[in-house]
Amino acid sequence: MPQALKRFLSYLEIEKNYSRHTLLNYRLDLEGFLGFLKGMALSLEKVDYLSLRQYLSELKSKEYQPRSLARKLSSLRSFFKFLQREGLLESNPASALRTPKLDRKLPQFLSEGEMASLMESPPLDQISGRRDRAILEVLYSTGIRVSELVGLNREDVDFISDMVKVAGKGKKERLVPIGDKALEVLKDYLDTRSSSNSALFLNRNGERLTTRSILNITNKYIRLTSLRTRLSPHALRHSFATHLLNRGADLRSVQEFLGHANLSTTQIYTHVTTQRLKDVYEKAHPRA
Repeated sequence: MPQALKRFLSYLEIEKNYSRHTLLNYRLDLEGFLGFLKGMALSLEKVDYLSLRQYLSELKSKEYQPRSLARKLSSLRSFFKFLQREGLLESNPASALRTPKLDRKLPQFLSEGEMASLMESPPLDQISGRRDRAILEVLYSTGIRVSELVGLNREDVDFISDMVKVAGKGKKERLVPIGDKALEVLKDYLDTRSSSNSALFLNRNGERLTTRSILNITNKYIRLTSLRTRLSPHALRHSFATHLLNRGADLRSVQEFLGHANLSTTQIYTHVTTQRLKDVYEKAHPRA
């Protein structure tokens, strides 16, 4: 069984170009399932629909959230589909499993005024403050994911054409525009740092920042500006998309900016803008 999992993960990494984070999630999900089979003294060949339902029932008893269950179920489906295609199993017992219904949560975002306060909060008298302001400006200006920001190198930013080369999910590259203000503070940060490290953003030891570091930095300034708590760095990406749509950008362009493979993923932001229109209507119309 471990050999089958190893082959599957190699397939995801080499042929599907999945990120390390995604590979880790698949590995953890499937190792948990293989542990369940070991406890039941079941081999992969003996797995059927009923044993999969028993596994999902066990997960539910541990109070996993529907979204976590859906992810684990997706991992199982992909795993058994791979095993069947490779001739390791005759059938795919996971194909009949239904995904639990998920409520689509509206993304949290900041108003334009809140975003302006956040952008101006890092002090510019120290290099760390200049770096932090550049991080916030680049995240909001480009709408890229935190994982994409962490992977940026200096040569990925073209100060002449005002574009950034981004390695997105599945290692797919895309070009996204970046605003003058973000370029200005980014150049100020780069001009004042001495390290020759190719990474765009560095920690105090001169090493590439991690995703965890970006989370700590954004939370720090969210607290300083007394903005809403429990906001993740992803809120800057949500704000980027929402503000563009509020100001008339078309959905297809926003999809390209965000690097979404499917337009349906981007359409959740139309619910946000529709809600804003409803709020305006209810406040302004005398008979709302």
